Amino acid sequence: MKDIKQKIQEAVLFIEKEMDCRPEIGLILGSGLGILADLIENAKVIPYESIPHFPMSTVEGHAGELVCGQIKGKSIVMMKGRFHLYEGYEAQDVTLPVRILKALGINRLIVTNAAGGVNTNYEVGDLMLISDHINNMGRNPLIGPNDTELGERFPDMSEAYSKRLIQLAHRVAEKQKFSFREGVYMGNLGPAYETPAEVRMARIMGADAVGMSTIPEVIVARHAGIEVLGISCITNKAAGLLEQALSHDEVMEAAEQVKPKFLKLVLEIIEEM
Repeated sequence: MKDIKQKIQEAVLFIEKEMDCRPEIGLILGSGLGILADLIENAKVIPYESIPHFPMSTVEGHAGELVCGQIKGKSIVMMKGRFHLYEGYEAQDVTLPVRILKALGINRLIVTNAAGGVNTNYEVGDLMLISDHINNMGRNPLIGPNDTELGERFPDMSEAYSKRLIQLAHRVAEKQKFSFREGVYMGNLGPAYETPAEVRMARIMGADAVGMSTIPEVIVARHAGIEVLGISCITNKAAGLLEQALSHDEVMEAAEQVKPKFLKLVLEIIEEM
């Protein structure tokens, strides 16, 4: 069985042959937010299925493409669609693309997701800067032997989400006459939505939003020394806060409505990074 460094090397060699790209910033886009890829200049696109050892996206709203090019004068590489533990992947498989992005050259990463609002003050359509997270997935991508060339055995997670980048995002939002929420994201395994009791538990534990992604990617990014900015799009009120059933269609519809605001903010954040 191939070790992780061999997988990274083979994927990077393939990507570099397909596209002339030395990115400085990486982006991982959540459900319904892949439209940002349409704004990349000189875009080169590779389907995930073509890249050695890359998993496959199986969820609606995740296109399954790696896109490289320029945005606002910055060289970027974008994952248009991500992978989730609930799809049946191991944590190391879900996070292998982050290792590959690091080997391609990135040192800053923007991760976005669709999330349910646990904080009762949040409304559908709010954008939340992730200040911290709670890993409630029962999985950690760093379990197993550690290769010190990839990162230290016990990485510090006291600043999983860069305070510098959070302040930058607030400054950008203020210029655009917009206010980000800022809060704690809880990651659950999924794919079932949380029960009302689980949402009450999340609130007691200090979560402001819940979702089924992002945390494994951020753990590996920090292990690799990558600076991270996380943004959650609040696409629905979590279970028990409204007298209605939750659905993925509702999530996609809310993501569609917030796209103009999301695009404008992220474009200027990239320019200022």
